[in-house]
Amino acid sequence: MLEKLNVNDFDKFYRLLEESFPPDEHRTYQEHKEMLDNPKYCIYTVLDTENNDIKAFITIWQFDDFAFVEHFAVNPNYRNSGLGSEILHEIMTIFSCLICLEVELPDNETAKRRIEFYKRNGFYENEYPYIQPPISAGRKPIPLKIMTSGSTITQEQFNKIKSILYSEVYNIK
Repeated sequence: MLEKLNVNDFDKFYRLLEESFPPDEHRTYQEHKEMLDNPKYCIYTVLDTENNDIKAFITIWQFDDFAFVEHFAVNPNYRNSGLGSEILHEIMTIFSCLICLEVELPDNETAKRRIEFYKRNGFYENEYPYIQPPISAGRKPIPLKIMTSGSTITQEQFNKIKSILYSEVYNIK
C-alpha cells in the first residue's frame, strides 16, 4: 500500500502537508524539497490512482536505533476508514525497530483524540518534558510529547532520542 513519494507528486504532498499542519510544524516548500536528497529521510504515500490524489502520507527519518515519524496525515476525504491504522501497522513492519513520534499536549479534544489513536495502534506516551525546536527560520518552538511504539522508554533512551532529533532533524549543533 505505501509507496515512496514520486517526485512528480511532491506538490500534491506539500499541499496536503500545509493543509494538515500549522506553519510552525513544517518546513518551507524549498527546505522540504531539499530534504528529498537526505538518505535518512523518506516520504511514503498512499495514492488514489482513480482520482490522481494522495490519500495519505507519512514521513520517516531512519536512524541506527529508531525511526522517527515526523509528519503523518490522512487526506480529509479518506479519513475514518481505518487507513491511518493500516499505515501505522505497515510502518511498524517496514521498520522493525523502535518508532517514535511527536504529539501535541492533550490540551484540546483534537489532541486528545490523536493521542488515543496512537495508543490504540501500539504507541505509548512518555512523560519526559520535550520541546520541538523551531523547524525552520522564523518558526516557533512547540511543547510536545514523545510517543514510542511497543512501550515507554527510559530517561536515558529519551535523552538519546532527543539528542539525535535535535541534531539530525532540527539541525541544532
